[in-house]
Amino acid sequence: MEWKMASSGMAEASEHVIAQLLEKGHEAYWVGGCIRDELLGRPVHDMDITTSALPEEVISIFPRCVPTGLQHGTVTVLQAGFGFEVTTYRTESGYVDYRRPEHVFFVSDVNEDLRRRDFTINAICCGIDGLLIDPFGGAVDLEHQVIRCVGDAEERFAEDALRMLRCVRFASGLDFSVTKNTWRGLLRQRDKLVHIAVERVRAELERIVEGPHPRRGLGMLLRSGLLPRGKAPFPWTGIDLAAAAALSAGIGELQSARLRWALLLHALKQSAQEADVLLRAWTFPGTTRNGVVLVLRVREAWTAALEVVPPGSVGGTEALRRHWIAAVLAYGREAAEGWLTLLAALPAAPEGHSAAAREWMKQMPLSSLTALAVTGNELVETLQKTPGPWLGIILQQLLQAVAVGDIPNDKQLLLQEAKRMDGHEQL
Repeated sequence: MEWKMASSGMAEASEHVIAQLLEKGHEAYWVGGCIRDELLGRPVHDMDITTSALPEEVISIFPRCVPTGLQHGTVTVLQAGFGFEVTTYRTESGYVDYRRPEHVFFVSDVNEDLRRRDFTINAICCGIDGLLIDPFGGAVDLEHQVIRCVGDAEERFAEDALRMLRCVRFASGLDFSVTKNTWRGLLRQRDKLVHIAVERVRAELERIVEGPHPRRGLGMLLRSGLLPRGKAPFPWTGIDLAAAAALSAGIGELQSARLRWALLLHALKQSAQEADVLLRAWTFPGTTRNGVVLVLRVREAWTAALEVVPPGSVGGTEALRRHWIAAVLAYGREAAEGWLTLLAALPAAPEGHSAAAREWMKQMPLSSLTALAVTGNELVETLQKTPGPWLGIILQQLLQAVAVGDIPNDKQLLLQEAKRMDGHEQL
């Protein structure tokens, strides 16, 4: 099969690298994901090269390169502002930790190098002559939209247990199906996921949840039983999975990764505190974890307010408005807006409630202490008191009063209100 790489600055730079390797008498090809994505008409973000040249030979040819993985035959060649991983043909053996090979052997046949790869759609290479080398039918599998292991699926998953999550990720992201033999091999080897570092599992899970078809990926993870077998806990045991699936049905419509995780944890009936513990165990960055937890805290404040002051009760709407504004002040506008967006994605969400909450938030004259017309120092000076816990309490009370509209955001009026709060007589 003849094929031509789409023209781009990166493609031209990588072609120059291949040409130099060929000029020195070596074989060299584009390989893996760049070929797969080009055949699918998808954007290519990096271009890997496989070659018969040994690592030291690659280093001798190119003046600018980084020995990123010499033990595995990989050298990063820097060319025209791009970095290309150039890896020597190799075979592998002895996967003692179900992740990395204990022994790597450099070989001279590109077909042997392709044989060690995970899936047929990633085991395709192409030279600058445009001819595909595809010994395992990866191009046909791309046409048929299937994920299939190279060779025996059980062996591939036993070599590197992370490949099971990669299988789900590719099927989800590309909206492909998984062949019966590959899925059967995954189920038989799924207990080996316990050997994979949590960080690696989390990275794959992020790409599934934040990808183009998260609901499909989550469904596959559920059917596979993979996640409960990992090192980190996952709260699918004892959960009404049908209800969770219904609640998370709109996950793919959410553009924010933070909100997708918040929706998933909401569907799994996790409290904000439980979500915080879980995301820590899954090694999520603090910014992501905090963002998700704040959205769930707004959810809890909103739910509690609805239970205490249901709309329609005497004074209920005003009481609900004040509870909502207090939640916005406590957890921030971004988290509050996130919860309203998430609420809209839930089935049978009461639209009137969220519409009212949006309007109340829109009408708030301020939402943070920085916008308050009086400062802590001014309160200390006016009340003639030593700074202490009382200062934060009064500032928060003033903020709440202005936010709900009980008092204008005026310095003199705020100072008078502070005196009243502190027990002083107004002048």
